[in-house]
Amino acid sequence: MSLTIISLVVLVALIWAIIIYNKLVHDKNTSLAAWSDIDVQLKRRHDLIPKLIDSVKQYASYESSLLQSVTELRSQAKSIEKIAERENVERELETQVHKLIAVAEDYPELKANQNFLDLQNEISDVENDIQYARRYYNGAVLNLNTRIDSFPDLIIARIFNYQYHEYFQLNEK
Repeated sequence: MSLTIISLVVLVALIWAIIIYNKLVHDKNTSLAAWSDIDVQLKRRHDLIPKLIDSVKQYASYESSLLQSVTELRSQAKSIEKIAERENVERELETQVHKLIAVAEDYPELKANQNFLDLQNEISDVENDIQYARRYYNGAVLNLNTRIDSFPDLIIARIFNYQYHEYFQLNEK
């Protein structure tokens, strides 16, 4: 009789551990997939930047330091792997891109150029997509980090060495 009870307790504990482990795997994979969505949107923005620079360069040749800054930040952002470091560079890149778009205010011909307007709308759409992807990613990270901190899930998380994921904050300083 007691062997049956012990076997039943062990079986229940094993099933419990499997369920929690699977939830941790799900939350981790959701977080990684959400980061991939952010990365895709950031790459889209990086691909639009040379077009924006070329458009502005035609009209605003004296803005060379701003153009160079945007180009350097774009290169830097593409090479950074750590989220916290990339977040800082992407935040600065976003600021510089907005400055570059604001330059159009000084050039009526540029503001009226249909290619520039289309590019400006495309960049605006990408910025919105980045914010949506960032919110989804941060929500996924919150779920994973909460599970890692919550009892009894933290037992399984520690056994399998689950690590916290970093949040990605662009517009918040």
